[in-house]
This record gives sequence, structure tokens and C-alpha cells, in this order.
Amino acid sequence: MLERFEKLNSRLSRWLEWLGLVAILLLILITCVDVIGAKVFLKPVFGAIDIVKLAQLIAIAFAVAATLLVGRHVQVEFFVILLPKKIQALVDAFVQLLGFALFVVIVWRMTVYAYLMQVSGEVSSTARIPLFYFAYGVAVSFVPVCLIYLHDFLKSIRVVGGK
Repeated sequence: MLERFEKLNSRLSRWLEWLGLVAILLLILITCVDVIGAKVFLKPVFGAIDIVKLAQLIAIAFAVAATLLVGRHVQVEFFVILLPKKIQALVDAFVQLLGFALFVVIVWRMTVYAYLMQVSGEVSSTARIPLFYFAYGVAVSFVPVCLIYLHDFLKSIRVVGGK
């Protein structure tokens, strides 16, 4: 059961990572076109700063789950590795539970924030791009992070239980 859950997490995280990669490519393309257009043709890309900012947001938020999945986040383990395996698993379960709770709160609050942006009609400063889509996107991109933390918590509990 946990293996299928892990495959689902992996597939979802990789898909979001690809969307983040597309955002990075868009960021590079817009920056290049804007610089060339502004310097050579004296015609900068309208809203380039807004597009670059939003592309950065997408690139970062959509890569969080994939980064967590491959273990690239910073971890400090100099004390925990000295403990017995079951205690290590118990500490790991507690940390995973805290991470899960944190990201559940982030998804919830980001969804509320997106709704408030939608109701108020908040848009970017130059290109007037509605911002609530991006806030909802960030909330959705953190759902796989919650699932990964939940999976790792269940895996640690399994070790604590001796299975």
C-alpha cells in the first residue's frame, strides 16, 4: 500500500517539477527577449518584470515536492544518528508529522489568501495579471509535499512498530 502511495507522490511531484522547469524556461526567454528588445530595438517586453516574478514563484513552488522527494532539503542529523534505530525512527516520525502539519496549514492559508485575492481582484502592477491563479497554484503545488510528509511519517511509524 505504501509503495503505491509513494509512486503516486513521485508521479505527481515529477509532473509539477516539469511545470516548474517550463516556468524557468519562460523566465529565461522573457528576460532575453526583454533585454534584446530594450537595448537593440528600444522596445522592452510589456510586463516583463511581472512575468519574471510570477515565473520565479512557479519555478520555486512547483519544485519543492520533487526536491523533498530526492532528499535535497537541508537536514541536521549530527545528534540523531547516535541514537538507536527505533529512537531515530521515532524522532523522524515526529519531524515528519511536524512537516506535514506545517504544510497542511500552508495549503489552507494559501487557499484562503488566494480566495481573498480573487474576491478583491488583485492584479500584478504592470501587466495587470490576476494573481489569485498563482496563489491557488502554490497551494496545489504544496499538496504533494503534504503527501510526501505523510508517507514518510507512516514509513517511520512502521519502523517504530518493528515492521
